[in-house]
Amino acid sequence: MTKTVRRAIWWLRRDLRLVDNSALQAALDAGEEVIPLFIRDPFFERSRFYSEKRATFHYGGLESLDNDLRQRGGRLIVRSGKPAEVLKQVMEESGAEAIFAKADHSPYARRRDESVGSQLPLELVGSTSLRSPDEVLKGDGEPYIVYTPFMRRWKELPLPGPSEILPAPERINTPDEIQSEALPEAKGGQTLIFPPSEQEAQRRLEKFIQGNEASIYMYDELRNRMDVDGTSQLSPYLRFGMLSARQAVVAALKARDKAGNSGEARRGAETWLNELIWREFYISILYHYPHVLKGSFREKYDSLRWRNDEEDFAAWRKGRTGYPVVDAAMRQLATTGWMHNRARMIAASFLVKNLLIDWRWGEEWFMQHLVDGDPANNNGGWQWTAGTGTDAAPYFRVFNPILQSKKFDPDGFYIRRWVPELVQVRDKYIHTPWEMPVEVQREANCEIGKEYPRPIVDVKVSRQMALDAYAAVKKK
Repeated sequence: MTKTVRRAIWWLRRDLRLVDNSALQAALDAGEEVIPLFIRDPFFERSRFYSEKRATFHYGGLESLDNDLRQRGGRLIVRSGKPAEVLKQVMEESGAEAIFAKADHSPYARRRDESVGSQLPLELVGSTSLRSPDEVLKGDGEPYIVYTPFMRRWKELPLPGPSEILPAPERINTPDEIQSEALPEAKGGQTLIFPPSEQEAQRRLEKFIQGNEASIYMYDELRNRMDVDGTSQLSPYLRFGMLSARQAVVAALKARDKAGNSGEARRGAETWLNELIWREFYISILYHYPHVLKGSFREKYDSLRWRNDEEDFAAWRKGRTGYPVVDAAMRQLATTGWMHNRARMIAASFLVKNLLIDWRWGEEWFMQHLVDGDPANNNGGWQWTAGTGTDAAPYFRVFNPILQSKKFDPDGFYIRRWVPELVQVRDKYIHTPWEMPVEVQREANCEIGKEYPRPIVDVKVSRQMALDAYAAVKKK
C-alpha cells in the first residue's frame, strides 16, 4: 500500500505484540515512519481493580516489546497522562498525521476513544476480540444474552484461516528525536509462572496444540482437574494481547481439523474453541450492558440480603476457611496471581453461596490479584456463579467444596501443593481434615483448630441460608 503520511502513531494498549497486529500494520501501511506509543493512563492506577501482579506482567510485556522493536529499528515511546493530551502533544512534537489503535470495548475504553476521536485523527483497526460485539447479533439486531445461541451465531460467521495471520514486520522506522520516559516499573508482585513476552505466548500456544500428545486433545477431559496441567494457561497473554484472539482461534480450528473424527481429540479442540468464544461472549455483554460492572445483570438480585461478614471475608481471602480446596485456591491466587478455572468457580461459589457475601467483594479481590484479570470475563464469571448474570447458573446450584475437591483433586495433589499444613494428612482425610481423630492429627503434625482452622461454616446449613435469601428475592 502506498504511504500516505510521513509519520503515524501506533497507539498500543492491549496489543503488546508484533505478530497479527492489524493496528500496527495499518500504521506501517500509512506512514513512512511509525511511532509505537504507550500511554500510562492514570485512570488505571487509580482504579479499585488495580493489581500490582498484573502491572508487573504488563510492564514486563512492554519491556519485551521494546526489545523486539529495537531489533527492527524501532523503539517504544512511553508517556504519562490523559490520552487525548498526550497524543496531541506527541503529534505536535513529531508531525505525525494519523493515529492507529485496536478497538477496546470496556465502558472506559469506549469513552476514552470517543473523546480522542472527537479531537484527533484516530482510526480504530481490529479489536481485542476476534469479532466486534456489534458483529454477533440476533436477526432483529439485538445482542445475545445467552451463551449457546451466541456461540452458534459466532460459528456461523466466516472463520479465520492461517493465511490471515499477519506476520511480524521486518522493519519499523521510529524517529530518533522523539523523547520517551523510562519504561514503567511495577511496585511489586512477582509473576514467576508467566514470563511476560510475545515469545512466551507463542511458545505456550505451540506446546498446547502441537503433536499427537498436545494438551488440547485432552482438554475436554482434563480441563477441570486441578491436580494436572490440563489447560493452556494463555489467559494472561490474551488479556494483554501478547497473543491475538485470531491466532488462538486459528490454532483451535487447526487442531480440530487435524483431529478429524477422533471423538476425544476433536471434543478437546472444540471445547477449547468454545472457551475462547466464552471470552468473546462476556466482552459482548459488557459492551451492550455496561451496568454489570456496578450491579447484577438481573437487577432484581441487587436487593438480595447479603451477610457480608468481614471476618469470614478475611478468612476467605487468606485461605483460612477450613475447606482445603477453597484455601488452596485462594493461596494459589495470592502466590502466583493465577487460579485454575475450576478452583475459581469453587472459591466463588463458597464466598457467595456459603458465606453469603456479595459477589462484588469477590470480583474486586480477584481483579486486584489476577494476572489475567479482565473486567468483562471476571465479572461474567462471578455473575454466573452468583446466579445474577446472563447465562447464570441456577440460584439453587451450589458447589459443594468437599465433593468438588474429591472429584477434581482426588488424591489431594493440588491441596497439598498450596496448603502445606496438610502435606502429611492421609488421603482419607485430605478433603475433610476436621474428621481426623486426634491421634491421626498428631501423626500428620496438623492439629485442627491450631495448625489448620476448623471449617468456618457448615456447608449444608449455609447452603440453605443462601437458598432462602435467593428465594426471597424471587418471591418479589
